[in-house]
Amino acid sequence: MTLAVSIILISAVLAFVLFIRPGAIPPNETLSPTAHLEERREAIHENLRDLNFEYRLGKLSDDDYEKTKLGLHNELAKVMAGIESIAGKKARPAPAAAQPEMKAGPAKPVYRCPACGAGFDKPMKFCGECAAPMGEAQS
Repeated sequence: MTLAVSIILISAVLAFVLFIRPGAIPPNETLSPTAHLEERREAIHENLRDLNFEYRLGKLSDDDYEKTKLGLHNELAKVMAGIESIAGKKARPAPAAAQPEMKAGPAKPVYRCPACGAGFDKPMKFCGECAAPMGEAQS
């Protein structure tokens, strides 16, 4: 009796495994070839936000802040270059150069990011908010 139940159970399991409908299997998700670099880029952006937060709280000295920020920006530049080289530089317009605008009052120029519009008091290679390249700033 147990032999018959065992044979029926084994047959049912084999039938279930061998005769699965192809529609019941979910399609494979094709990952982007730059997925790992995009994840790294997002991690660097998060690290930059954390760094700015800790600097504003006074946990970091000016020297440590600048060194860490420079290192993260360098790493971000390498990741962005890797993404562009893999993606084959899709047709994307070059970013406009960040142009200084004059504020009312003191004669201190404000440099605007062409991507997000964030303002900065000095020219930068990359935006401090969205990390987009700011182009060559003109004085």
